[in-house]
Amino acid sequence: MVQAVMEKQPEQATRRETVLSVRDLTVGFGDNIVLDKLNLDVLRGEILGFVGASGTGKSVLMRTVLRLLPKRSGAIEILGAEYDKVSDEERIALDMRLGVLFQHGALFSALTVRENIQVPMREYLDLPQELMDELARLKIELVGLAPEAAEKYPSELSGGMIKRAALARALALDPDLVFLDEPTSGLDPIGAAEFDELIAKLRDTLGLTVYMVTHDLDSLFSVCDRIAVLGQKRVLVEGTIEDMLACDEPWVKSYFRGKRARAIVREHD
Repeated sequence: MVQAVMEKQPEQATRRETVLSVRDLTVGFGDNIVLDKLNLDVLRGEILGFVGASGTGKSVLMRTVLRLLPKRSGAIEILGAEYDKVSDEERIALDMRLGVLFQHGALFSALTVRENIQVPMREYLDLPQELMDELARLKIELVGLAPEAAEKYPSELSGGMIKRAALARALALDPDLVFLDEPTSGLDPIGAAEFDELIAKLRDTLGLTVYMVTHDLDSLFSVCDRIAVLGQKRVLVEGTIEDMLACDEPWVKSYFRGKRARAIVREHD
C-alpha cells in the first residue's frame, strides 16, 4: 500500500507545478543522521500537512529547507531555483517569496505587533514609514486581529493572538510559499479550528501554497489537501487523508486509525 501511495506523486506533479522539491536530502549532527536521502514535493496551491512521531526530524527538515540548518547532501529547489546555485541577489529575491510562522510565534518581545510585522519590510524593502504602517494595518486585518492590536506588545496578547500576529508577519511581503510549524499547538479546540479556517481562507484568497508541520489530527482531516509522513529518516508515505486511512504501515495505521483518530473521523463524516 505504501508503494501505491508513493507512486501517485509523479502523476500529480505533471499536472501541477512543484514549488518545493527536495531530492536525496541528508542531514545529520555529528554521527547522528536525522534525514537520509529524503524526497518530497509540494505542489502549488495545496496545503501539505507534514506529520511524524516526535523527534523524527520534521522541524529539522523545515529549517534545512529554509537554510537555517546545513545539509550534508541532496538538492532543495524552491520556486524553480536551487538554493545552492543561485546568486546572492537571486537568493534575496527568493527569500522574499517565502513566509515562516515558527511554533511559538517567535515575535520580538520589545516590538509591538505593528513593528514585528514591519521587520521583513525593513530588511528587504525601502519604504516610507507611512506606507509600512498602512501595510501592517492591512496584514493585521487580514489575519482577523482587531486594529488596536497593532500597538500591543507580545506580552499583552493571548496565545491565539500571538499566532495571528506571527502569521501577519509571515505574510508581510506577500509570499508564494508559507511554512507553518505547529500552528495550532497551545490553542484550545475552538481557537485551533478558527486558525485552520483562517489558513484555508488565506490559501484560497491569496493563492498561497502552505507547508504545515503539525500533530493536530483535526487540521490534517479538515484543511490539508495532502499529507506526508516522516519516519525512518525519510518520507514513508504521502497522499490524501483517504490514502492515510487505507495505509497499513504500522505508525501511519496507529496514528490515523487509532482511538482518537476514529472519533475525529466520525466528526467529519
